[in-house]
Amino acid sequence: MAGKNNTRILMQFALLAIVLTAAIMVKEATCIPICNIDTNDLEKCRPAVTGNKPPRPGPDCCAVARSANLQCLCPYKPYLSSFGINPSRVRPLLAQCGINSIPSCF
Repeated sequence: MAGKNNTRILMQFALLAIVLTAAIMVKEATCIPICNIDTNDLEKCRPAVTGNKPPRPGPDCCAVARSANLQCLCPYKPYLSSFGINPSRVRPLLAQCGINSIPSCF
């Protein structure tokens, strides 16, 4: 019976490894480049654009903001909330990152 249990545990472990690998592949495949930003990189800025008192953006977030084509993002502003971004917090984030040429849409 011990052999049967070991085989069962190995099969469960193998299944878990397959599921985790598939999840990683799906996450990488769902990264969509928009206006010089990969949508997965927006996660780096999420803390600075959510909540009542968001923290200052970190260096990784500011790097994402600096690489973005901000004018290109203007038509997407209504959809930012679907990525967990409060659109009214974008302008302060950009200013805190030292970005001076902020499009009027933000």
